[in-house]
Amino acid sequence: MNLFPHPSKLFRFGVFEIDPQAGELRKQGRRIKLQEQPFQILVLLLQHHGEIVSRDELRHQLWPEDTFVDFDHSLNTAIMRLRETLGDSSENPLFIETVPKRGYRFIAPTVAVSAKPSEDQEGRLAEEPLTGVPFAAMASSGHRPMYAEAQPAASTVAANHRKGFKLSAIVAASAAILFGLMALYIHKVSAGKPSSRQIASLVVLPLENVSGDREQDYFADGMTDELIAHLAKIRSLRVISRTTAMAYRDSRKPLSQIARELNVDAVVEGTVLRAGNRVRITAELVQVSTDRHLWAETYESPVGDILTLQAQVASAIVNQISVKLTPEDQTRLANTATARVDPEAYEDLLKGRYYWNKRSDDGLAKAIEYFEAATTKDSNYALAYASLADCYSVFGSAIVGTMPSSEAAPKAKAAAQKALEIDNSLGEAETSLASVRFNYDWDWPAAASGFQRAIELNPSYATGYQRYSLYLIAMGQARESLEQINVARRLDPLSLSINFSYGWRLYMARQYDQAAEQLRNTLEMDPNFALAHLVLGETYEQKGDIPRAIAELEKATATSPNTPLMTAGLGHGYAVAKKTSEAHAVLNKLLEQSKRQYVSPFYIALIHAGLGENDKAMDWMEKAYADRSNGLVFLKVDPELDSLRSNPRFKELLVKMRFSD
Repeated sequence: MNLFPHPSKLFRFGVFEIDPQAGELRKQGRRIKLQEQPFQILVLLLQHHGEIVSRDELRHQLWPEDTFVDFDHSLNTAIMRLRETLGDSSENPLFIETVPKRGYRFIAPTVAVSAKPSEDQEGRLAEEPLTGVPFAAMASSGHRPMYAEAQPAASTVAANHRKGFKLSAIVAASAAILFGLMALYIHKVSAGKPSSRQIASLVVLPLENVSGDREQDYFADGMTDELIAHLAKIRSLRVISRTTAMAYRDSRKPLSQIARELNVDAVVEGTVLRAGNRVRITAELVQVSTDRHLWAETYESPVGDILTLQAQVASAIVNQISVKLTPEDQTRLANTATARVDPEAYEDLLKGRYYWNKRSDDGLAKAIEYFEAATTKDSNYALAYASLADCYSVFGSAIVGTMPSSEAAPKAKAAAQKALEIDNSLGEAETSLASVRFNYDWDWPAAASGFQRAIELNPSYATGYQRYSLYLIAMGQARESLEQINVARRLDPLSLSINFSYGWRLYMARQYDQAAEQLRNTLEMDPNFALAHLVLGETYEQKGDIPRAIAELEKATATSPNTPLMTAGLGHGYAVAKKTSEAHAVLNKLLEQSKRQYVSPFYIALIHAGLGENDKAMDWMEKAYADRSNGLVFLKVDPELDSLRSNPRFKELLVKMRFSD
């Protein structure tokens, strides 16, 4: 296809005139600026007026095969800028119509005008409609959409003023008719079509690292995390959480399928390019129901201004989807837009997040190193302190339990409080502090208000609902706990942790059949997930299916050997199964392990309880109380402790824990 097959012709549509040969677009005779690629796209569409010009055809004409470019993003951006220049809309197009999955079509009435006067028209420019259909016929046949008739530019004054007057009258009458038809058409389209930008939910797919350096993947992942976090703070917007979004990395599924699977209205996708001390983000917003690219843009900044850049992208998306912002939302976005961070501290945060997401002992230790380095380099970096608090909190928890609570809790609390001193609107920090108050301070009212405040600050933060659910199940509020964990599942449906948590809540609520089903579903996601094997084994134990219980508990210890939590679970299972010698062997193993590393007394108490050695169990329970072991927060509801509930010392412990009057 020759890009300019009619070099002697101009094209006129509405109040616009384009001269391909001169490379000019004019509006009512005045030249207006249009970049080269949007200009060439407009010429191609005009040359094929009324026909679909495919995206592949546009690519072939405008981006040669040896050109290194993100074609989809470049084309979407060019179309967006072309529409902005013409004052057009993708929802109710007057000029350029998107044909989903295929390409674009120019739909406004257009005329081609000879650049040179013809001899038989008394000096007037020769005009020919590109469609060959009279304007009146187009109006009567429903040709869409109707727009103002292409109006001639100022021409040579004809010698015959009467002919000129008649021509002007005809043009004016035609214009009036067409303006009326156009208005009627637009009114009907607008009235019959809901606003396509009313978006209440979205997913940010993993931003692609286009630097060519795979070691920069952590940087692209970090940028994805931060964009999700910015958007998640908008209260009227449901944003899919990180874990689920990351599951679609390198997915070849159509956006419409991803949106259906996640039940969202829109998808954000894009790329990250880091070169030296500068970062470039390209992002685009696609409304899935209409397959329309609502917005696309490129942003660039030094790494030190990365928070500003992220806030700009988030604000641009919010502006496009017509979401309602509360005054708090507006303040939060404005504050972030002016924030700065030390580039090296930001780098450390992203590396820390990378290791934090591994959720292993070694990963947590490495994450702490990076988060502490970030706070040293930038003492006002609230998110780094909040991340540090989470690491220490998990290190001292029953799930990991490799650091004494007396050591982990003060560090976690200090980091969370520091984060909130810097930024009291940070939902992540509020969640971290509430977790400390729940797990280690045993300050139930403060924990409850903290989790509620965290959810208010960041209503799409799935972890906030997950931890609030844990608090509620510990308080014996099973129904409320299950409601909260299901909110977390809607926000992060592919999260292994959250799906496991749902099964664990069902187990603690003594809904054993449902718990077993959910835990089996979780193991389908990852057959080597030790925690799911552990709780599934405990569930079978409570159902009286001892052989299956032992099989699952042995799988848990095989998958995660030398982990005190798994070892104690197996020891308790052997004890209940009357395998006394095996239970004592596991007990001795834990006691030997405690000489080399910290082992919570709570784990040893569990095995004694399973053996029916209640006094010894209570001795270790009281040691756990002195250690402020976080396993005791489930004292009120844990099924494995049922054999101790009639013990007077156990009742006294419930009172000391403020579970009972």
